[in-house]
Amino acid sequence: MEKCCSHKKAHHSEELKKKLKNRLNRIEGQVRGVNKMIEEDVYCDEVLHQIASIKSALNGVSKLLLEAHMKSCVTEDILNGKTEVIDELLDTIGKIIK
Repeated sequence: MEKCCSHKKAHHSEELKKKLKNRLNRIEGQVRGVNKMIEEDVYCDEVLHQIASIKSALNGVSKLLLEAHMKSCVTEDILNGKTEVIDELLDTIGKIIK
């Protein structure tokens, strides 16, 4: 099923893209580290702490991207009379805070 906004494109600054990519690369490294910890039978509590750290880092990425989205894409759509973006945003926020 095609999403209503699949035709839309983000228009992020190079600075924001760099921040997001750096954070995601660190998270990717953390996930690889957890995988290695599991292979090496590291104590469960330590692995769980690393997983919590990864979740927190992902929340940070979501927060940064959500803020940029609201300040650019959502604002632009509302100013252009496309108020359906509010429902789209509420749906997205609902998925983020699950």
